[in-house]
Amino acid sequence: MIAPPDHPAVPPARIGVLLVNLGTPDDATPRAVRRYLGEFLSDRRVVEISPLLWQPILRGIILRTRPRKSAHAYAQVWRDDGSPLAAITAAQARALDGAFGDGVIVDWAMRYGRPAIGDRLAAMKDQGCERILVAPLYPQYCAATTATANDRAFAALAGMRWQPALRTLPPYHDDPRYIAALAASVDEGIAALTFEPQAVIASFHGMPARTLALGDPYHCHCQKTARLLGEALGRDLTITFQSRFGRAKWLEPATDRTLAALPAQGVTRVAIMAPGFAADCLETLEELAIRGQETFLAAGGTDFAYIPCLNDSDNGAAMLRSIVAQQLAGWIAAV
Repeated sequence: MIAPPDHPAVPPARIGVLLVNLGTPDDATPRAVRRYLGEFLSDRRVVEISPLLWQPILRGIILRTRPRKSAHAYAQVWRDDGSPLAAITAAQARALDGAFGDGVIVDWAMRYGRPAIGDRLAAMKDQGCERILVAPLYPQYCAATTATANDRAFAALAGMRWQPALRTLPPYHDDPRYIAALAASVDEGIAALTFEPQAVIASFHGMPARTLALGDPYHCHCQKTARLLGEALGRDLTITFQSRFGRAKWLEPATDRTLAALPAQGVTRVAIMAPGFAADCLETLEELAIRGQETFLAAGGTDFAYIPCLNDSDNGAAMLRSIVAQQLAGWIAAV
């Protein structure tokens, strides 16, 4: 059928894959960090306190003091191409580009900061994407990460006249491809060390302990990942949780306290990894690789190594391609 001359241009039908990660400030300055933290810590999925109580604390204390300290931390890991998290997520998208055929567009976005999820979904729709897979890169499901990314995607669709069909990437904490990629990364990392670690620590991002009681599966997903990874490696892993914030009780044991306590227990050589992070970021490069090492050595440790995330490594990219391809089943043939 031939469209009438006055019919608006319609791009050919395509499929979109949108990789999503947490977010980052635009630069390592207090002003940029303040803007980022204001958005991040105002999300009610992240801080489950009534805004009437929380916002005066956030605006009156936290955003006046924390941005300068956080900006200093970001400055220690900032790259020539910008934020490590943004640069690596962009590289992951490039590694997947073209992997699913000419009719599939791969893009990336951040839940907080830029590029925003809504903006990239709109751009995909403008390019003809009538079906979009939103892929939060969180292996372990958590309401404060996976759910809030999906929330923002659904909110963006609510403002569209012509909505694309939407799928979301499920958690892949126990996917054999993910476990195998992690195991290969850890084996390679340990083989490159000049010492044999007495303990290998799997540090996951922490969450308030009450989230477990409320039914969030995150803690269980972390435990299963670590168990399966330990079995694949043939060694026991020490499971910890990092990034405590505020006075609430958080998931334990805490990474920083564990690192401080191990030397007194005779463990002076450790390697640490962060299997819950798809890409290296402030929490891995500064909190673990820099401050974690300082804590461990100050407590009497002698050897410390941080094993990087999968990032856009060959193993990591192959794992993502396989998992995404599985989620696109039934769509690719329809383009």
